[in-house]
Amino acid sequence: MADETVAVEHIFTVTANTAQQAVIAGAPSGTRVMVNVSGGTFEGPNLKGTVLAGGGDWVTARADGSVKLDVRITLQTDDGAHILMTYSGIGVRGEDGLSLRTAPLFETGAEKYLWLNNIQAIAHGTPGKGEVTYVVYALK
Repeated sequence: MADETVAVEHIFTVTANTAQQAVIAGAPSGTRVMVNVSGGTFEGPNLKGTVLAGGGDWVTARADGSVKLDVRITLQTDDGAHILMTYSGIGVRGEDGLSLRTAPLFETGAEKYLWLNNIQAIAHGTPGKGEVTYVVYALK
């Protein structure tokens, strides 16, 4: 198999405000942590706006110390369009803290942003105190 380089294009950077909502310790698949998303912002070359309250992350803390992510948030562009952003991913602890790697997908009916519906994105994130920031790229 040939060595291939994967091309990406920056779509936007998103910062979501977060707060722990509930913990289910000792569940069969690992400890479950529900994290509420209460707002935030995003901005990129072709779109910007806010993260609406009401989204969330259903985190599974796994036995090996990693976390599995299952996230759904709604973006509202500065011109009023709504975009559903869903993603799953893995978080691993390293020397610099928790590193998050995800695979976002988008859904919208807004004509200006229909191009998002056919993108497979990848993102790298870092959590902060009460927030998480992801840099999101489209695979080309």
